Amino acid sequence: MKLKNIVLIAAFAAAAALVIVMPKNGGASAGGPAGSGSAAGTRPGAGPSGARAAAGASSFRITAVAAEIADVRSYIETNGDVEADNTVEVYPDIAGRLVSLRAGLGSFVRKGDAIAEIDPSKPGASYAISQVLAPISGTVTSLPLTAGSTVSASSVVAVIGDISRLEVSARIPERDVGMLKNGLKAEVSVEAYPGEIFAATVASVSPLVDSVSRTKEIRLAFDSVDARINAGMFARVKLYTTVNENAVVVPESALLAGEGENYLYVVNADSTVSRRDVSVGATVDGRAVVASGLEAGERVAVEGIVSLSDGASVKVIGDPASSLGGES
Repeated sequence: MKLKNIVLIAAFAAAAALVIVMPKNGGASAGGPAGSGSAAGTRPGAGPSGARAAAGASSFRITAVAAEIADVRSYIETNGDVEADNTVEVYPDIAGRLVSLRAGLGSFVRKGDAIAEIDPSKPGASYAISQVLAPISGTVTSLPLTAGSTVSASSVVAVIGDISRLEVSARIPERDVGMLKNGLKAEVSVEAYPGEIFAATVASVSPLVDSVSRTKEIRLAFDSVDARINAGMFARVKLYTTVNENAVVVPESALLAGEGENYLYVVNADSTVSRRDVSVGATVDGRAVVASGLEAGERVAVEGIVSLSDGASVKVIGDPASSLGGES
């Protein structure tokens, strides 16, 4: 019995020793000498075809556009009111009772025409009727009082304006007043005619900045008379301040901000990108003027650019000439 136990123990010891000396990769039994078993231990994709796959996996998918030549107009947007070119409030010479109005709302009067009559009489006394005369020729745009009203020398009896020459009064923030000058072009729109644009030109610029609103008034004259435009209308104004002619233009989304500079990525013919520092001018409606650092026709990355670096391999989406067999 003891002999049997000894035999069993010896068998177990021999089996354990055999396990210890066996190769872990079984290289010799895998078919070939142990020294030639490196192919079996290589990582998948490490061969030539695997290298191409690895290169493809490291390429960034981007979209790109070519820089183009265009005219870019910078502008300021503001609101204003349509007003008659020359508007005058009319006051009586004396106090009394407004006997009659000789002109109706919207009627045309000439300078010197009687537009109202005032009776200055007091109880127990009789005075001659006093006429209120039009100081200018124009259209009666307001009659704030009615016959029978009591008036004083400070009461506005009528408002007369030259509505044949309408202007837009608008205010420009102080930060932009350095760009203002007579002759600037503008586009005006009104709510009554959505989608329609009325051309206008800056006719005058106030010499003062309002200390309360921190704005400066400008007046814009319409380039042509249009009977649909009325005094008192609310106007939206797009005032063009500068024009960059024949500028190199790229989408604003192509630009990235570095330390004190702007840069973008130019797409090379070998499907890599190069970082390029650029000087940026005006940015208008999603388009940026590149003052220096880029030529028209060069392609720049516009989407998928956050993770790019100089020399990175890229796949331009939708570009059959790009790497990786042109897949899109």
